[in-house]
Amino acid sequence: MWSSTFLIAGLVPWAGAIRLAPRESPRVVALDIQRRHPTDAAGRDRLRRRQGTVQQTLDNLETLYFANASLGTPAQTFRLHIDTGSSDLWVNAATSQLCRAGGNRCGTSGTYNANDSSTYQYVNSVFNISYVDGSGAAGDYVRDTFRMGGQTVRDLQFGIGIVSSSAEGILGIGYTINEVAVGRAGLQPYPNLPQKLADEGAINSNAYSLWLNDLDASTGSILFGGVDTAKYHGQLQTLPIVQEQGAYAEFIIVLTGMGQNGQNTSLFANQNVPVLLDSGSSLMYLPDNVVRSIYQQYRAQYDSSAGAAYVDCNLGNQQGSLEFDFSGVRISVPLNELVIVATVSRGQPVCILGIAPAGNSVSVLGDTFLRSAYVVYDLHNNKISLAQTNFNATGSNIQEIQMGADGVPNASVVPNAVSTAAVGTGGPRLHGPNGLAAPTGAAMAAATANPWLGGAAVVGAGVVLGFSGF
Repeated sequence: MWSSTFLIAGLVPWAGAIRLAPRESPRVVALDIQRRHPTDAAGRDRLRRRQGTVQQTLDNLETLYFANASLGTPAQTFRLHIDTGSSDLWVNAATSQLCRAGGNRCGTSGTYNANDSSTYQYVNSVFNISYVDGSGAAGDYVRDTFRMGGQTVRDLQFGIGIVSSSAEGILGIGYTINEVAVGRAGLQPYPNLPQKLADEGAINSNAYSLWLNDLDASTGSILFGGVDTAKYHGQLQTLPIVQEQGAYAEFIIVLTGMGQNGQNTSLFANQNVPVLLDSGSSLMYLPDNVVRSIYQQYRAQYDSSAGAAYVDCNLGNQQGSLEFDFSGVRISVPLNELVIVATVSRGQPVCILGIAPAGNSVSVLGDTFLRSAYVVYDLHNNKISLAQTNFNATGSNIQEIQMGADGVPNASVVPNAVSTAAVGTGGPRLHGPNGLAAPTGAAMAAATANPWLGGAAVVGAGVVLGFSGF
């Protein structure tokens, strides 16, 4: 996304971890996730690429993960795409040309009508989020009542797309410094959803955990302020988030090795590759030389025009896995999680491999990785905790995440974990610090906006030229 330059990172001891406290009625906010059967994951990436716990089910839709929520008084309902790679909640205005066009394009995601809400408040007109492929939205920042997972959040700030080229509403839950109001308008950050939940005491700390479940599952969950220990194997292991230009802005950690079929470093070892954990990307985007090796192993045929590599669908029925090493923390991704049915042609499925080349951009671990990991995003302490997921877990054991960073019985800090890596400022993003624009004719992955770094960025493949041999 932002750089293909990977330098040797420093090794520093990392003290502290998330403190979990069990309670009969834990202070968490839970959202269920839902997913629709996948259709065009690579194409979707190109177009997008940008007092108890609170829990919500997430719907798995076309390898995107959505949660149901509402805005306004009376409630206007929405289906929002959960995106850890951006920081703004935004929805389409009912008056937008896109949504008023034929075909009911915005009918599923929902539209917002300020005139229909008695709790609407205007903030300003600087909302403007864009993506490398030219898609995005612009309009007003407003405040209104937000409801999800049984939790009501009053006066939550969000954007409304008066002009828009995307029918999906987005729930960005990253760092507030990454809001477009900061990067484009030079304003101070405002409390987005996870920050506001923490500020108002709905959760103890600005942290949440994500469980996407396996590729065949239709639902997963996101748990604001808590961890569900039944959803992963072993114990959580805590890693530092990498700073960019002296600030914590994105969920980037350091990948130190990769392997196949239980051999943890057979692809590479002792390298420090910054990787973004982004639920807004359907696929993984890895360094080009690594991808080339993987494609050769699995006989994948890369199509630069599609931004995806085609494989025999039977690959998903074979034994095997990719291993990811983060300073000794290992996550295994089975082959059946990497082979995605992209479409059906003449009655036969057509499959792609859930990995693409990062090109000039930072590497991204999207949903084809995240489904195999239970991930705790700790924005307060600038840490990520990982464990191997427990696919299709039926039980639940929710514990609160407390303030502070002094450790828990089921979470351990990784000693001497790599904490720095050169993320860089390169890569073909619009209005970036280096002033680069997207090259004409380049095949682009979808962009999760990074306004802190200048408004828009490529998430994933970036420029994927020179792969005609795949």
